[in-house]
Amino acid sequence: MRYVNGMRGSAVAVVVASAALAVAGCQPGGGGADTAEGGVTPSGAVSSAASSSTPGAPKPGSSASGSSAPGSSSPAASAPAPGGTAATCSAGSLKATARQAAVRPAGTGTGAAVVEFTNVSGRTCVLNGHPTVAGAGNGSPEMNVPLTVKPTGAAAPVKVAPGGKAWVKLTFVQVQGEADGYCVSGSAPVVYPTMVVRLPGSGAHQVALDDGQFAECDDTVTVTAVSAVRPS
Repeated sequence: MRYVNGMRGSAVAVVVASAALAVAGCQPGGGGADTAEGGVTPSGAVSSAASSSTPGAPKPGSSASGSSAPGSSSPAASAPAPGGTAATCSAGSLKATARQAAVRPAGTGTGAAVVEFTNVSGRTCVLNGHPTVAGAGNGSPEMNVPLTVKPTGAAAPVKVAPGGKAWVKLTFVQVQGEADGYCVSGSAPVVYPTMVVRLPGSGAHQVALDDGQFAECDDTVTVTAVSAVRPS
């Protein structure tokens, strides 16, 4: 990505300062995006600089080498929990990772990212709904800037077996041009080292891209509902 790789020095410093100021003005109480347990679950792809995490949360690992191919379904769910229904996945039962989507708007920013949730517990659980998203200024969840979310598609419960996966896709307002780039709206492009993605009832998860950083315009993102099929 020419835009992301081109961000250096003062541009990054301005972005970090902007994110911190946005938090003070837009985040009542100054709190971050928390999990149901009161913290943020970090992704295995997040660098050591982003160290805010839920005490006692399991240490994330690397992505499984046997990931499903694009468009394929997640592994079949095991037998439901006693009573005929599986419980909602807890924050600690999930590992979240992110990568740039293959299909994304034209431009020099991130465009779109696919966030993958892996059930690392020993029980089948359920994910449902559309996520909320915040940019983590300087990679710190407590310095987050909530993005305006535009949900798309109908939400339905997705059962995730142990080791199984589910996905959401985030599509950003794309950065245009070369070097520092520009936003069609006239606003300044923003770069975030990580994003905090919260799923209804399943906590907030800090994720970093496997290549580069999140570059976007207008602090607006279109999100899909949780899906059993990996988006392209």
